[in-house]
Amino acid sequence: MSTLARRARAEWGPLSRAVRDGLAAHRWRAAPMTVAAVGLTALFQYVQNQPWGYQFVQNIGSVRAEDPLWLALLRTPLSLFVPALDLPVWGALAQILLVFGIAEICLGWWRTLAVGYAATLAGTLYARVGVALGPGHLLGLPASDARVIDTGPSAAVVGLAVYVCWRYRAYFTAALVTVLMAVEVIVKNNLAGKEHLAALAAVLVLCAFSAVRHRGGPTRSGSSDSGPGLGSGEKPPIQS
Repeated sequence: MSTLARRARAEWGPLSRAVRDGLAAHRWRAAPMTVAAVGLTALFQYVQNQPWGYQFVQNIGSVRAEDPLWLALLRTPLSLFVPALDLPVWGALAQILLVFGIAEICLGWWRTLAVGYAATLAGTLYARVGVALGPGHLLGLPASDARVIDTGPSAAVVGLAVYVCWRYRAYFTAALVTVLMAVEVIVKNNLAGKEHLAALAAVLVLCAFSAVRHRGGPTRSGSSDSGPGLGSGEKPPIQS
């Protein structure tokens, strides 16, 4: 086996086995939440492109920093499934299908949603803080960004990708995603890129908390995660 193949196997082996085992055990039922998320995103894309539907989608799922906090929090759950109007929807659907699907198989649907919403909420709250700090601050944003709609599903996708990679020890891939998001901000200095970094920061805090929580904890012999995607002898590197 070549050096490159060995490194790829070490990087993605545990994750690929978890996905393969989950699909083998559950088949099309392995990721029902992901299928629903793809369908909901496609529905929102169709509705918001209709003359009668644009304002409706804005009212229930679009979040801006200028919105009252209570309204932004109320809209945040659906904002995760509202794709950006200026980007091709097939890209958002492919990202959700791939990243949400892998995460749901490996983590379970509720943990996937929790991490995705934490990442989305971190980006949304950062926009409010950044606008309040102003452009003169290192982490500040111009006042015009208060009227920009948040990132939609992309912050959740980025956060979930890094979380799953960390959990299954694909550290190089997690680092690569983080570097690419930093390069995005440098090349295209917009609100979406900065919200992606805020989402990554929130996920890294979750990873650190989980690592500290389980450091030195006892391991029960024969125990295994009950979530999908784990074979009888397969355990994730860190169990929650």
